[in-house]
Formats: sequence, structure tokens, C-alpha cells
Amino acid sequence: MELYYWCLQYNEWKDELKYKSDTVGAMTITDMPVYHDNGDPTQQLAMRRAMLEENCRMIEQAAYESDSDIYPYILKAVTDENVTYKYLKMIMDIPCGKDMYYDRRRKFYWLLSKKRFCK
Repeated sequence: MELYYWCLQYNEWKDELKYKSDTVGAMTITDMPVYHDNGDPTQQLAMRRAMLEENCRMIEQAAYESDSDIYPYILKAVTDENVTYKYLKMIMDIPCGKDMYYDRRRKFYWLLSKKRFCK
């Protein structure tokens, strides 16, 4: 279940990579003393983006390795909570049967588990 919920963050990560590319932020002025971290915001952003890119790459690579013919369907199904086999068949016209799809999806989670936890 951990990998399932981890994969559901994929679209948020893609959006963050697409839209969050600067470190400029507005200053908040209050009458309270504030601790200022001397960290480098550009470095923090670069590290965050590298981590997100690695996470997305892991998911995409596991989907491709599970089955190169239907990997776009697997990627869509594992990164969106509301995509079922029925949706893939009726709307996206997946070119395989239910048994094959579920077998490849299990293989996807197995591959992803190896990539994520057995580095």
C-alpha cells in the first residue's frame, strides 16, 4: 500500500517540476522576532527537484520494464486513483486483456519495490 500511495503523488511531482522553478518568495513582515536559516534556497530547490525527478524516473522506468507495449496504460493506472481496467478498456482502448493487465501491474509494483527499497 505504501508504493500505491507513493505513486499517486506522481502528478503532483510533475506539476511541481513544471511550475516551481524559482526561489524568489515574498517576505513576511511581522512584529515577532524570526529565526533566519542561513541555508541556500537555490541549493534547496535544486536538491528538491533532483529528488522529484528521480522519483518520477523510477516510476516511469518500472512501468516501461513491466511491459514496454502497455506501459503508458500502466503509468496512467498507477498514478491516478480513479483509473480502473474498465476505464482503460473503454476510454483508452488498452490492447490487452484483464489478466495480462493485472499481471503487468503486479510486476510494476514488484519492480518498483526493488528500485525504491533495494538500492
